[in-house]
Amino acid sequence: MARVVILDYGSGNLRSAERAVERAGAEVEVTSDHRAAVEADGLVVPGVGAFAACMEGLLQAGGDKIIDRRLSGDRPVLGICVGMQVLFDQGVEHGVRADGCGQWPGTVERLHADVLPHMGWNTVRAPEGSVLFDGLDAETRFYFVHSFAVREWKLDPSDSIAPPKVTYAEHGEPFVAAVENGALMATQFHPEKSGEAGARLLRNWLGAL
Repeated sequence: MARVVILDYGSGNLRSAERAVERAGAEVEVTSDHRAAVEADGLVVPGVGAFAACMEGLLQAGGDKIIDRRLSGDRPVLGICVGMQVLFDQGVEHGVRADGCGQWPGTVERLHADVLPHMGWNTVRAPEGSVLFDGLDAETRFYFVHSFAVREWKLDPSDSIAPPKVTYAEHGEPFVAAVENGALMATQFHPEKSGEAGARLLRNWLGAL
């Protein structure tokens, strides 16, 4: 059975994420302990609230260093909601610009939509060969709660050899709903709140550990 750590850095639906990953078939620990987080088979980085506040908490807990160390050893990391957003270069919310972890190029910005937050069920457009969305059809819906997102993937020239698999959704405009980039994967939606669809996605992730 895979051992997964839910990183506790003061943000995120820790217990709901813990229960969902356990139901998907893993042994789960919620902790901020660096050694446990680095050595686990998989690491989940949750997050809710403002980008800058989540990033501040992540830095205080040394979460950025934990993510770096895991990825340097090709050890899987899954970001969820703002836990996905902080993986990008920066976020801009309510006039506040904050640096992210810089694992991916892009800026988290307010969506251009008539109704915000984007709250509820939505379909996604997953690329061919996706690991996370394997076995899930195009009409499958996932649960979103957010007003900010990366509106488009900025292609890095170094991506040309093995470009990330980028999944899009739409609310007012297209936005990045998930990314699969080797050991680093993330979803803007909440798999732990997405019923059987989210459970299948988590099982797919665990199967790739």
